[in-house]
Amino acid sequence: MAQSTTLPQPIEQNVHDPAASSTREGSPWTGLWAVVAKEMADHLSSMRMVILEVLIVLAALGTMYAATHNIQQTTSQDQFLYLRLFTTAQSPLPAFVSLLAFFIPLVSIALAFDAVNGEFSRRTMSRILAQPIYRDALLLGKFLAGLFTLALVCTAIWLLIFGMGILGLGVAPGGEEVARSLMFLLATIFYGGIWLALALVFSVVFRQSATAALASIAAWLFFTVFWGIVAGVLAQTLSPITYGFPQEVLAQANLQLGLSRVSPNTLYAESMVALLNPEVRSLGILLTSQMDGAVMGAPLPFGQSVLLIWPEITGLIAITILLFALAYVLFQRQEIRA
Repeated sequence: MAQSTTLPQPIEQNVHDPAASSTREGSPWTGLWAVVAKEMADHLSSMRMVILEVLIVLAALGTMYAATHNIQQTTSQDQFLYLRLFTTAQSPLPAFVSLLAFFIPLVSIALAFDAVNGEFSRRTMSRILAQPIYRDALLLGKFLAGLFTLALVCTAIWLLIFGMGILGLGVAPGGEEVARSLMFLLATIFYGGIWLALALVFSVVFRQSATAALASIAAWLFFTVFWGIVAGVLAQTLSPITYGFPQEVLAQANLQLGLSRVSPNTLYAESMVALLNPEVRSLGILLTSQMDGAVMGAPLPFGQSVLLIWPEITGLIAITILLFALAYVLFQRQEIRA
């Protein structure tokens, strides 16, 4: 006599498909820090991160040795010696800030280009979401893990530079030097956060990790190499110089400067200039009438420098938040099946 058997029904309630139910149980951030800890462990132990860290450390050692050797003779004449460690170049080695502006986007892209599509290619996304972890916690955990890893790497390099400076120069850094370099470290982390969030967007959009990596690098190259040219062409088109009046020239220059600030590279470069060079008093076009009463060559106080770059820092943070919000919306709309 045949016996009827009841097959177990698949459990789909924890997959958290937005179309399946309109309400969710518990906090959407349940399991967030478990995701952060696991992803950070994966990042710090991955071979690609080891390779990038070795390259950055070698570049830091080379540039710091050249910079220390170059400024050892001015220990008693310069009150911002430790800031010069970041900006002093000696052929054939560039300044450390130039290397940092090159490596940070690469490190950020390497941390996030396969954050989401890698789970799909390994067929582990549905298994993760079958746990008490919502999509919100998964995506935010991956982003925070990448940001914390980037911050850890940048902080280690910052400490390495100051340690080498103390050994090479034989003097302790001043309070303003430490404050300016800490603000520079913060701006660097926010700058890396933009490329981290952008790589996360492409990781959600493209199912192939190689395609996401190429798209992220292409976007970085566009803003690094070509956006300055595009901004110049747009400024000449939108605000042409017809009669050669100074007002026309100034309007076109201001428009080109505003368009160039769409690029994260420009925002980061202006932050670096104002923080590491205290003599800088303006990041825009400075007229002669605006210099009345100013002491040329006098360093700007740290608080005034922070006010000077506050729009740039705000722009870096805002772009990071907007890109992560875009990745969040796209990820929430994706359909996930086992």
